[in-house]
Amino acid sequence: MFQRQLRRGRLTVAIAGLTIAFLVCVFFVSYGSKLYENWRERRLLHQATTLLQEGKLDKAAQMAQELARRHPDSLAALSILADTAERQNLEEAVAWRERIARLLPKDPESQLNFASAALRFGKLDLAREALNRVSPGDLDTAAFHVVAGWLASAEGNFAEQEEQFAAAVKKEPKNDLYQFNLAALQIRSKDAEKSKDARDTLERLITITPYRTGALRALLNDAVERNDRTAADSFAQQLQMSPEVTFGDYLLCLNFYRKLDEKKFRQLLEKVKPFAARNASDLAALIEWMNQNGLAADVVKWVGKLPPARLSSPPASVAVAAAYTTVKNWSRLKRWTRTGNWGDAEYLRLAYDAIAERHLRSGNDSSANSEFETLWQSVAELSKDVPERELMLARLATKWELANQAEELWVRVEENLTMRREAFDNLRQLYRAKNETTKLYSVLQRLHESSPNEAPITADLARLGLNLGENTESSHQLAKEAYDRAPNKVDCAVTYAFSLHRLARNAEALTIIQSLPPERLHDAHAAVYVALMLVEGNELEGAKDYIAAAENGKLYPEEKKLLEEAKTKLIAAFAIPSPAESPPPSGTPPL
Repeated sequence: MFQRQLRRGRLTVAIAGLTIAFLVCVFFVSYGSKLYENWRERRLLHQATTLLQEGKLDKAAQMAQELARRHPDSLAALSILADTAERQNLEEAVAWRERIARLLPKDPESQLNFASAALRFGKLDLAREALNRVSPGDLDTAAFHVVAGWLASAEGNFAEQEEQFAAAVKKEPKNDLYQFNLAALQIRSKDAEKSKDARDTLERLITITPYRTGALRALLNDAVERNDRTAADSFAQQLQMSPEVTFGDYLLCLNFYRKLDEKKFRQLLEKVKPFAARNASDLAALIEWMNQNGLAADVVKWVGKLPPARLSSPPASVAVAAAYTTVKNWSRLKRWTRTGNWGDAEYLRLAYDAIAERHLRSGNDSSANSEFETLWQSVAELSKDVPERELMLARLATKWELANQAEELWVRVEENLTMRREAFDNLRQLYRAKNETTKLYSVLQRLHESSPNEAPITADLARLGLNLGENTESSHQLAKEAYDRAPNKVDCAVTYAFSLHRLARNAEALTIIQSLPPERLHDAHAAVYVALMLVEGNELEGAKDYIAAAENGKLYPEEKKLLEEAKTKLIAAFAIPSPAESPPPSGTPPL
């Protein structure tokens, strides 16, 4: 009995020992497996990082993707994937940056990287969302101001862009990149002091390799605009010797040499032509430059001497069609676009064909209109839901005064955030030219919503609203906002003064008007409002001067009504006899 129990005890101990041994083995196998897995992940990460540094982007991305599949929240793997995508200009970079930003919601750098990637690929809403997620404490940093500036630029708000770039420079005044961004923008400023400071900065940056070529381009353009031939010649020579010089830079130099000496310009142009003819994109670029600089007739002569094979496909074929259109040689344009296939630019071949048809059989010819409509319908089908094509067609329709087609296209282009500002600006001009003030007011509302800090836009919206009687209370408020933001801008000051006038506060309105330089108020559009306020203030002689200025200009319909109002009040004021000329009261004998 005792021996049986002893054997059972030994067996229990043995089983316990085996169990412990097994558990120990399992622990070490599991621990070893984890160690191996961690080692393997570190090895993959190290290899991916090394490949990224060596520029082997595809292999680096492949290894990082394997790691991300195993660990979807691996920041290191996601960062490598984002870097490789950005270096290859792939849109998937936006998705990788977004994943990192969501994993690090309180990290400002991650949000700014996400916003930058979104801006790079035209996803303005995503960029705005990322910037909105940056905590208030991190808003006043140079990096934030730079990204916010590029967002403002994408939205067409260049005043906001300048403010943001200036804020970045103020935060980090020794950062050459921030200095370059601001100077390249401000060199075009109408403010003489700003443009001079920008010029000085860019001349300094010429000596720094990463900014040399960009600075030379900006300085050359500026010197040509200012007609400073000595400076332009120096910048042109330096640009042509730059290792990063492009064919586009040679075109910049042509701009200068054309102003310098017609004979030298012609000689240079003849030297550039055979060089351009070797490359399809350079050939198209030169033809487009000639078209835009009044040399389309020269293009027509030149292309006749070139081998047809060099011109038969885009982009050269499109540039040649533009040349025929510019010189209004409709028959040659028709022959040029009648046959063939321009691949991805086929919609442009049909568009130019439609324009040729429209002009060849202009008038009331119903068959011509029918042919044009048929061709344009084909154009619309080929470009539908392709924003870049719709933008090209909208520009073409605007240039050749196809008002109905242009309006329809710009309305569609407006849906694309990166193209919205250009669409707004063109619709604004289109509706103003057609005096469609209701549509114009609607566009100004949408433009103000997309760019609420631009004082001139706010003023235009307020002024038109007051003239049309639309949202009067809001229009008065907008007028004040515009003036508060830019009191020295004539349109903002005049609009606020007009608002005060409508609120029966004409004395305050006159105070604002009288604070502005008189020579800036004689523009017809401003003179109307000034005349109205002067009449109300009984400054009749001054009002007559501004009425004359208004009558000598081209006014909008609503301004013509205001001018008639001013003239009626002026006539009434002169008709009232002065106290010395008043008849004696009834019953009072004359002296």
